[in-house]
Amino acid sequence: MRAIVISEPGGPEVLAWQEVPDPRPGPGEVLIEVAASAVNRADLLQRRGLYPPPPGASEIPGLECSGTIIEVGENVPHLAPGDRVCALLAGGGYAERVAVPWQQVMPVPEGVTLDEAAGLPEVACTVWSNVFMTARLRKGETLLVHGGASGIGTMAIQLAKAFGSRVLVTAGSADKLARCRELGADDGVNYREEDFAERFKGQADVILDIIGAKYLAGNLRALATGGRLVVIGLQGGAKGELDLGTLLAKRASIHATGLRTRPVDDKGAICRGVVDNVWPLVAAGAVRPVVHERIPLDQAARAHQMLEEGEHIGKLLLVR
Repeated sequence: MRAIVISEPGGPEVLAWQEVPDPRPGPGEVLIEVAASAVNRADLLQRRGLYPPPPGASEIPGLECSGTIIEVGENVPHLAPGDRVCALLAGGGYAERVAVPWQQVMPVPEGVTLDEAAGLPEVACTVWSNVFMTARLRKGETLLVHGGASGIGTMAIQLAKAFGSRVLVTAGSADKLARCRELGADDGVNYREEDFAERFKGQADVILDIIGAKYLAGNLRALATGGRLVVIGLQGGAKGELDLGTLLAKRASIHATGLRTRPVDDKGAICRGVVDNVWPLVAAGAVRPVVHERIPLDQAARAHQMLEEGEHIGKLLLVR
């Protein structure tokens, strides 16, 4: 088969479309003929040599895909060749075929095309596991989403609104803020022009943060009493000063989580939660994948460049 290979750590130009050995499904795995994958920031880090795949995972980038099952390994329940699915991956999505544990495979939601489904697993699993499983966002509470126009942000806005929460966002332009409001955001801040912590001081019951250290102090100011900060990215650095006095006074908590390195059973539990709680909302039209552009898989370098430029809204799909 053919796949995108990282020839050496570097810029988008190191991504090469070439022949690689075909994967085979082991016990508990299925083999998917990939229709589409999607680009995530973790892929950019892996390309630069900063985020290697977990032990035993494919060296091929790509943390999600959609497609059709073409082979099933031993001890796989409920799945069969011909099933149209999408999957959460530890790697291997930028390829014509990928083997994946059956627990991380989900049906394509009703009303979504096969290629659109490729942009759902990573964002749906990230938002469901962090905002609802970890931070326990409840109806009537307020969620602050940093990077509201990103793939994760557009999913978080829609899910939180569907479950009856108020949503605040940060984004880097007026156009992005406008799109966030179209998706349901109640208020937003252009972080290039205004201090989000001043605008949203004491309002956020839950904060979903992709920035890390740079926003730590501001996030504490924005948290409400009993608030929960969930850090899922470190675009603004990994080390910052934490005011424990503020944390104590607000009876707040901080969680830092990752998805890629979790055990298969943990990922399976998250996927089941997504199928049970998110897919019905997708089928009903209350939550929709936000796709910025479809790009041929063999042009993954162009997709990486677009993601790094940061002008997109929603997901960049890699299609075959």
